Amino acid sequence: MHDPNCIFCKIIAGDIPSSKVYEDEDMLVFKDIHPSAPVHLLMVPKRHIPSMAQVTAEDAPLLGRMMVKAPELARANGCNPYPEGGFRLMVNTGEEGGQEVHHLHIHILGGARPWRKG
Repeated sequence: MHDPNCIFCKIIAGDIPSSKVYEDEDMLVFKDIHPSAPVHLLMVPKRHIPSMAQVTAEDAPLLGRMMVKAPELARANGCNPYPEGGFRLMVNTGEEGGQEVHHLHIHILGGARPWRKG
């Protein structure tokens, strides 16, 4: 599924440029254009899922792969190793949850602190 009005769907389609750090058949990962931390990546499923509220059991394999890939991408993009280093994963859901783009995405945040909370 693709939403022609969704900015992330346009990035996935290549209609809007991004600083891509990883891509496979199911997901695209790119640098956030307004980073909240020294490392700020967005993991986006290629299939348009509006939010975590719309996830179904069928999405479990994809979400599991994204969770497994996140530590690798965090390290490869500058996050220091656990336990002294680390990273944060964040999924905003809905207006009250702070979601601004209504296409499911996982923020990978990290790097030397302090950085903004959010």
